Amino acid sequence: MTTRKTLALNPEAATAEAPALKKKGRGWEISDKRLDALHEQAREMRRHSSEAHKALAEKFSKADLGRYTFKRFAVVGSAIVDFNCHNLGLALAIDEEEQNDALAKRRDKSLESVGIKVMRIAASDILDDIDAVLQRLTTVMRDRIAERKAAARAHKAANPNQSYDRPKPRPKSQDDTKRPPRKNNA
Repeated sequence: MTTRKTLALNPEAATAEAPALKKKGRGWEISDKRLDALHEQAREMRRHSSEAHKALAEKFSKADLGRYTFKRFAVVGSAIVDFNCHNLGLALAIDEEEQNDALAKRRDKSLESVGIKVMRIAASDILDDIDAVLQRLTTVMRDRIAERKAAARAHKAANPNQSYDRPKPRPKSQDDTKRPPRKNNA
């Protein structure tokens, strides 16, 4: 008679520590409690924003930026930035007079380490000459778009066997387009 094999746990695997699971926070390893507190703080900041922030938010709401939209007081990782454009990987930080500069520099460094560029703007510049600020922002956005396109081209050149074509939609047959109406037997 043959012996029957069964599945069993590897005794070495049972003693080894399992890797920590990344929960909420999109891979930033932030606890649920901390993330909820950050979102609540951002909500409060949106309710009670400064004049410079309101002026810039009004300009963004009226501007047609296409797919590059800026979200107000966005939570990015464990930081709250004044405006964030996810598609560009660009965060805007408005420098208010009462802010902690050491904390702001630490936040900027952590964001830049994960590829998010931080543009700092003084609140007085926004209130004095918002058009000059918007021109600077446009220049930074164009540079960022060019960086992203260059990185995409480099990735495509480094991976020639990867397919970048979108799947084509299935052609509809006549059966899909016209169905006879249902008969009501009631």
